Amino acid sequence: MRQREVRRMMTCRELVELVTDYVEGRLDAERLARFEEHLAECPVCVVYVEQFRQTIDELGHLPPESLSPAVTDELLAAFRDWHAGQAN
Repeated sequence: MRQREVRRMMTCRELVELVTDYVEGRLDAERLARFEEHLAECPVCVVYVEQFRQTIDELGHLPPESLSPAVTDELLAAFRDWHAGQAN
């Protein structure tokens, strides 16, 4: 008898790391299945994905040149700081 494959439930943190690929349709079949299984069990992440989509819908119409260089620098610095904190 073939042993059934046991798939570990995706964590909220993993979902957050993959949300862009999910929204853009770039997840492979296995990750997509795990992502959607997590959404079926986690209403908080459902809200997060919906907010992410709404943000893209709203900001997708904002031309990059409408941001001042100072704001662009501030956003990039905040992202670098956040990303550095994730690596630790």
